[in-house]
Amino acid sequence: METVFFEEPATDIFSEDQPCAKAAQSEAHMPINGYHGYIVPGSDDAALAAGDQLKADIVSGKIADFERDEAFCAKNGQSDPDRMVHVSTFEKIDGYIYMTYYANTGTGEERADQQEARLAFCPEGDPADMTVVTVQKVGDTLDGKTVAGVYDTILFYIGGDALYIAWTASVDNKYYRLYRTFSLSRRTMSAVRPNRLRVGEVVNDFSATGIVSAFAANGIPVKQMFSDIGIMQKLSVREENGEKWYYTGMYSGFLNAVIKSRDLVEWTFVAAPDFVNLSKWENAVYVLEDRVYYFVRQDDDCKQGFLTYYDLKTEKWATPCLIRDAQSRSDFIVYDHELYLIHAPLDRDGFGIVRIDRDDLANSRPLAVVRMGESLFYPFARVMGDTVYLSYTVDRKHIRLTHFDAKAYLK
Repeated sequence: METVFFEEPATDIFSEDQPCAKAAQSEAHMPINGYHGYIVPGSDDAALAAGDQLKADIVSGKIADFERDEAFCAKNGQSDPDRMVHVSTFEKIDGYIYMTYYANTGTGEERADQQEARLAFCPEGDPADMTVVTVQKVGDTLDGKTVAGVYDTILFYIGGDALYIAWTASVDNKYYRLYRTFSLSRRTMSAVRPNRLRVGEVVNDFSATGIVSAFAANGIPVKQMFSDIGIMQKLSVREENGEKWYYTGMYSGFLNAVIKSRDLVEWTFVAAPDFVNLSKWENAVYVLEDRVYYFVRQDDDCKQGFLTYYDLKTEKWATPCLIRDAQSRSDFIVYDHELYLIHAPLDRDGFGIVRIDRDDLANSRPLAVVRMGESLFYPFARVMGDTVYLSYTVDRKHIRLTHFDAKAYLK
């Protein structure tokens, strides 16, 4: 287990929200009243058959679990093994695998007021030689304020020496998006600082109040927000005026939107769906050319997510296509110039792959429906060469990484 060094905490890191004289406008949370197409992957016999084969490859392709289990703690002289782990993101860099998630060592519950953000890493050829670091935990002090909750923990990498680790934390009972960087060469964690959110000309801390105030100042309606604030893990890039912008999604409760950043510190609001919907929590986002493709699950009793895109030139949203979905995090990947959606077509015991028809979303085709027969949810995927690497949560007990052959299933 390697030693990780931490820089001294930063001070004066929080900012007051810019003054806003306008009242926030609420937006309706209602079923979609106009859509084009409804895709039901679980009714596709070919997709089910491909999924049965992919299930075997998922099992045989297991690389490692990344939680602090009893064996890890015994090996490294630690106590209090993880009893709950959830929400994975990973990168493979220079022969190492880096994984983030959040954990509860006290109980098996998913409870923000008991959790800590984690970074784990190991040599790709020796996962047993794993280092696990607590990035932030409940009870920490941050610039004189108490951390009362920790939630969705992710990582970003855009090259160079820095991993960006980002998570949401309740600080003095207000949720913020926070980040710190990890030096790959020095094995050093930077100080913790809040992300910033730009909406129009307004820039606030990326916080629960900062979002509402910035939206209100720009006359943008806000759907109901609650619990934590999320940023999606998957980055896609678009060059704009000679600069690289990294696109992803943001969410809090029923509020979902597209955001972008040049530096992964300050995020800029791009757009939110302009049609009524029942969106809730994680929204998968991927920019290709002038379109931002978008898929999001909906309210708990709704059996469909919706697929759409936002045209950056016309600033218009496409008519959404419904896809049968079962309330899990979704993801987009690109392989051989084709766009694919990974989601939960049946339940949280598997996943599905849909090839997106970028000319006609309703003509998108299910390729695989994986029925694991055990927990597999919140998948996150990266394509490297002809291999798909997939991390996911198993029953909130394991953070697992596996892989499979892209050529066999992405057709």
